[in-house]
Amino acid sequence: MKLTRRKLAATLVSATALSAQQTPVTPAPPSDDLKTARDRLKANAAALSVTPLPMATEPAFQFKA
Repeated sequence: MKLTRRKLAATLVSATALSAQQTPVTPAPPSDDLKTARDRLKANAAALSVTPLPMATEPAFQFKA
């Protein structure tokens, strides 16, 4: 069976498109690692919110318009 490059490319593209239509993608449920990371982030935010910070403290960067 002889195939030209164009026919081979068309065959591969149509086969790829066909297989993409047949396999539905379902979102993965959140894992325990994600829950652990979110809990850690919330705990860090709570710890930072109770830390006193004087008004004279300046950020380490400058806003420039």
